[in-house]
Amino acid sequence: MKNTASLVIIAGFLSIWELGARLYGKAFILPSPIQIFIRFWELREVLLLKHLPVTLMTIIIGLAISIISGTAIAVLMSSHPGVRKALYPILIASQMVPIIALAPIFVLWFGYTIWSKVAVTVLITFFPITVNTFDGLSSGKKDIQELFLTMGASKKDIFYKYSVPTALPHFFSGMKVAVTLSVIGAAIGEWLGAQAGLGYFSRRMMTQFDGAAVFAPIFVLSAVGIGLFICVTIIENRTLKWRIKN
Repeated sequence: MKNTASLVIIAGFLSIWELGARLYGKAFILPSPIQIFIRFWELREVLLLKHLPVTLMTIIIGLAISIISGTAIAVLMSSHPGVRKALYPILIASQMVPIIALAPIFVLWFGYTIWSKVAVTVLITFFPITVNTFDGLSSGKKDIQELFLTMGASKKDIFYKYSVPTALPHFFSGMKVAVTLSVIGAAIGEWLGAQAGLGYFSRRMMTQFDGAAVFAPIFVLSAVGIGLFICVTIIENRTLKWRIKN
């Protein structure tokens, strides 16, 4: 029933969009969904074979860096209060500066290479992974940890057998947010400075006043974001089978 309701809402939204775009009559500003799909089909080879792999590479590298570094810092903050006091305010401050303002600086530092886009992606995905993992590691009950100690368990045993399983649901929650934000980060980086990628292609089409071609890469980016979210959900369900059963 939930999926049916979502499909009805989406169909209604697209119908209103189609009707509104037809009445407005300026496709270079507001193309209709049908016009966007037709333009996407015309550009499918360029979008899917040339620009999509570049964007996917940016997303994958950025997420990999965020997962490794974010998880490591979360573990350090949960294990050492001094590290938490030093780094947590910096993590918060890193999200206060608008990404759109930092992206040109990354282009200045790294040029038009993939690393300027990766830097934007890391900055926008690092926070939810780190904070959610840290919250998960810190959510363990002290009385259970003390019970482990009285039973002869070492701190290493407590970490791997209690803290990590407790933190996994929080980690995957952060990942669900991060994978969707990674698409936005990669697109922003490509929009402001790139030689290839879906964001770059959309910006180039905007200069040509091709409204449908501007929306076509956005359609692909949305599909990528949904696909990544589904992948994380599948991995979560398989990893946390014990939690689902219980």
